[in-house]
Amino acid sequence: MPIYEYHCPTCKARFELMRPMSQAGEKAACPRCGKASERALSRFACLAKDDSGYTASVGGSSCGSCSSSSCSTCGG
Repeated sequence: MPIYEYHCPTCKARFELMRPMSQAGEKAACPRCGKASERALSRFACLAKDDSGYTASVGGSSCGSCSSSSCSTCGG
């Protein structure tokens, strides 16, 4: 069963729920305030080996501390 992220517009909480794909688009009750919350877009990192054998981020930064696509430029 997949894990989905939700954002509460009332108290600004972000939370995760494991639920069936058939319920993915349904609103979820916020565990903090109980209000209906919308599904949020999830951030993820995808790692792959480049030609030199080093792991590189593919499709965006692998860390949340910068916007670089490579840790060699930010020291992360």
